[in-house]
Amino acid sequence: METMGYKDKVIYQIYPRSFADANGDGIGDLRGITDKLGYLADLGVDILWISPVFQSPNADNGYDISDYEAIMPEFGTMADFDELLAQAHRRGLKIVLDLVVNHSSDEHRWFQESRKSKDNPYRDYYIWRPAGMINNWQSFFSGSVWTHDAATDEYYLHLFAEKQPDLNWENPALRQAIYRMMHFWLDKGVDGFRMDVIPFLSKDPLFPDYPAGRFGDLTIHANGPRIHEFLQEMHREVLAHYPDVITIGEGFGVSAEQANLYVGESRQELNMIYHFDHAVPREEYRFLDPAPEFTLPELKAVFAKWNVALASGPDAPGWQNIYFGNHDNPRCLSRFGNVDRYHYESATMLATVLLTQRGTPSIYQGDEIGMTNCPFDSIDEYDDIQVKNAWRALVESGADGLVAGGPDSDELDSSASMPTRVIDRPDPDLAGSVTSAELVDGPDESTSYDPCVAPAFMPGQDSSASMPTRFMDRPDPDLAGSVTSAELVEGPDESTLYDPCVAPAFMPEQNSDQSSRAGRFLATANRIARDHARTPMQWSGAANAGFTEGERTWLKVNPNYKTINVADQERQDRSVLAFYRQLLQLRKQTPALHTGSYQDWLPEHPTVWVYERRLGDEVRVVWANFSAQPVTIDRPAPGPVILSNYPDTADVLRPFEARLYHA
Repeated sequence: METMGYKDKVIYQIYPRSFADANGDGIGDLRGITDKLGYLADLGVDILWISPVFQSPNADNGYDISDYEAIMPEFGTMADFDELLAQAHRRGLKIVLDLVVNHSSDEHRWFQESRKSKDNPYRDYYIWRPAGMINNWQSFFSGSVWTHDAATDEYYLHLFAEKQPDLNWENPALRQAIYRMMHFWLDKGVDGFRMDVIPFLSKDPLFPDYPAGRFGDLTIHANGPRIHEFLQEMHREVLAHYPDVITIGEGFGVSAEQANLYVGESRQELNMIYHFDHAVPREEYRFLDPAPEFTLPELKAVFAKWNVALASGPDAPGWQNIYFGNHDNPRCLSRFGNVDRYHYESATMLATVLLTQRGTPSIYQGDEIGMTNCPFDSIDEYDDIQVKNAWRALVESGADGLVAGGPDSDELDSSASMPTRVIDRPDPDLAGSVTSAELVDGPDESTSYDPCVAPAFMPGQDSSASMPTRFMDRPDPDLAGSVTSAELVEGPDESTLYDPCVAPAFMPEQNSDQSSRAGRFLATANRIARDHARTPMQWSGAANAGFTEGERTWLKVNPNYKTINVADQERQDRSVLAFYRQLLQLRKQTPALHTGSYQDWLPEHPTVWVYERRLGDEVRVVWANFSAQPVTIDRPAPGPVILSNYPDTADVLRPFEARLYHA
């Protein structure tokens, strides 16, 4: 397997339904992507990861495939795909497709045959059990993983939606069918695969219940007993025949310590993996009980841990895919930046950090112009199956608080996978108490706050009148022995039941009724739902953001498209897009940013990330301020500034300022 051809590259993820619509039906398509290849080449990326375009009934927007060797008609034809591939290659761009082989659609012919009878030749392409042999596993998309099928009076397994039955990788015939399909695409000239939930392929054949204390823990499904046997067989049967193939594993449930089992250079499995250690926790119960955002020291610790792990152990070295945003997370700028007052600065700061980390970075479509979370006003505006199923389970069912599938209240506070709670703004009711706000200087008095954004690293930010409540409704460990976060707020005006941009963690006398749950759910979804990343790409200030010439779009267009769009930024010298282009060009010319070592200089600093990349005598240093306050760095500048998102250099690191130094 090639060991260097992907380490100096940059991936750009395309969500085809939302990228560009060429035929005016309001849905993105393959010809729309082809039309934008010039834009992508000019941006400076190398590899296009295209989310599923295969035949699908769209229960999960293409991640439920009914024919692996056909194109979804909404996206075009196989001829359209062939033209896209040819045009991309002419421009020096590689194409990576989503390989979704943990499950298929229930409309796939394999499953249609499988469910007909217990002795059907395709029966064991899927996992079936009689009533007495099903366990208590919970689906990613609400409810049990087992669904009864009347035709044979047995249950089939689906870790995701009912319409996404899991494939049975224990069956050699199934595996060979998958390998033939992979050859089909690679022989066409596709350059590789991003492998969806790849650690789930192998299941414990005994299907035990969840261990004590881990009910609903979805990581249980990863790293099954034969996973590495299956991936090494896949390499022998398919990948080894294409020396330049690119493989990226979605590593849900894979720890840093386990990573090299998948991507160690001697393992002959995958090129790289991306982890979920800094992703937004989005289990079903999180829509009523959202996790706090990571503190900057926690985020830095995640990156440091993975860098160390990939360089350690008998299977080292390994490699990772670095990201801040993708189709399964809300917009990274809305997580980690200030979209109101410091849109340009925080978007370009995040770009600097992403594109100078050790690993192959992925840019998610729209991040290069600073797209943000979209304010959804009702459940009807969402498309995501996870949101809709969670709404039915948590709101329409009348369930109180936590539900089956989520940890119980004792487990919530003790789970090692959940980040420490933080308070990112001072609270007037905490006068005299110690909070994280005391760790940094106070904000500029002009600092404003966007109520639709939960800034992670803005300690000391003024509280907003539009924020009547905290995001957190469980006791905060930082306040142990004093008060709970629910006690820190005043109740909202009775006439204000729901603000779509506010997560009301405490609503007196309404905490248990359906309307309160609906308000909490919708407010939290406006922070964490996947659909924020799936709104149409904002190409211009024209109707529907220039995404389509049609009258409607498949998903709501973010109303800020008139001020955040490609066309406007292409006319500006100082824009997020221009900064990305400059930084990507600089990265190509700097080997230390590809394979150089990584060292964090200030791992405990609450708002500033300072790190070094070194390859021989070539050294680059990054200073990045993750806050809206100026910060003084108690160390001399390491050398001349190569690139910064401010026009000059000051004695302090200004709000969301990023500097790349030649040391």
